[in-house]
Amino acid sequence: LPAGKASTLRGHTGPVFAARFNSDGNYCLTCGADRVIKLWNPVKGLCVKTYVGHGHEVHDIAVSEDNSRLASCGGDKNVYYWDVATGNTIRKYKGHELRVNAVEFAGDGSSVVVSGSYDKTVRIFDCRSRSFEAIQTMSHFKDSVTSVAVRGHQICAGSVDGYIRTFDIRKGEVLADCVGHPVTCVSFSYDGNCILASCMDNKVRLFDKSNGELLNGYTGHKSENYKIESCMTRGDAYVASGSEDGAIHFWDLVGGKERHKLEGLSLSLSLAR
Repeated sequence: LPAGKASTLRGHTGPVFAARFNSDGNYCLTCGADRVIKLWNPVKGLCVKTYVGHGHEVHDIAVSEDNSRLASCGGDKNVYYWDVATGNTIRKYKGHELRVNAVEFAGDGSSVVVSGSYDKTVRIFDCRSRSFEAIQTMSHFKDSVTSVAVRGHQICAGSVDGYIRTFDIRKGEVLADCVGHPVTCVSFSYDGNCILASCMDNKVRLFDKSNGELLNGYTGHKSENYKIESCMTRGDAYVASGSEDGAIHFWDLVGGKERHKLEGLSLSLSLAR
């Protein structure tokens, strides 16, 4: 587990909403209220490139498998598809009616982009097509979609309506598990057998993906008013979560005991793994 702060990346002029590493972990990306995306060398603390094009705040970013493309989303209701090297927008996908909260790449070679929105939908866009419209829309939600996660042909989405929904794109099936509290973040375990969910009742929950059984719960952090993220460390040994008190908390995955806490931030929302 990390012992402390390694570096501070300075350059945004407002709140930072998301931080993501690229696939090999050598670079990271950030986005926020200042409407820009920044590519960083985190070891040197240097901003390598700034991507400008969003008309409103940027809420989430994703990186393709080969690190050549980005996807981003935010308050302007569009999903942006970028060329990393040139900084140009390849395409702006349309269709969402309200703010877009989450975005992920999916498919072979990151061939599609999945997005979740305040308009209560998850939409899938084909990166190989010239079309700006979604090839599939999931409208199963009763409130804002806060988070999406992808593993193989499965898409998991968390919503403020208190449900986690897992879509099997090949089979055309959807499984809905009621958490009972607004869900702010979902992610798959590295072995693909579990789903981790952050909820707005100061608790992170671990579910069995196959049957929705609650396997464990993790508490000690604060998550009541903001979109707090969580994830598992590589190897699935620990669960990590941000917190409204500015700390990053770590728990044993199996035992559920808090093992470590990093402090020093005013508010920790996003985690990059």
